[in-house]
Amino acid sequence: MDWLAVTEVIALVIAAVVLLPLAWLIARRRWLSHGGALFDCSVRLKTTTPGTGWVLGVARYREDRLEWFRTFSIAWWPRLVLPRAQTSAGLQRRPDDIEALLLLEDQRVIELRLDDGRKWEASMTHEAVTALLSWLEAAPPGQGHQRRPMA
Repeated sequence: MDWLAVTEVIALVIAAVVLLPLAWLIARRRWLSHGGALFDCSVRLKTTTPGTGWVLGVARYREDRLEWFRTFSIAWWPRLVLPRAQTSAGLQRRPDDIEALLLLEDQRVIELRLDDGRKWEASMTHEAVTALLSWLEAAPPGQGHQRRPMA
């Protein structure tokens, strides 16, 4: 094999290493959007250090649950599922200075709690927060969702 053929093989390998993961992420996002409209939503998975633990992701409403997926993941299933009937919204706030560097621009942080005591902080646009609150309060008839007082 001459040097030109070796160079071509190396270039093809480098292109595959760069383009295949990118193509996978694009295909995954398109597949996820077929199940419902996606919106950007970061979730704070670790709360041990103030201002850290945020993971970029996307969320979608599907039937009676909110599904959250990591942006940079190979998984087809949601990392976090919040059933509407068991979820309530807590306080909203602006990101602090450290969080503002980690999160997307013009985001609000909202606390989401499940009836079993688990809670997460999610970051999304003001419009997405409004849609989330409307979705939580607009349970279909007969589902038994009742507004719970905030603590």
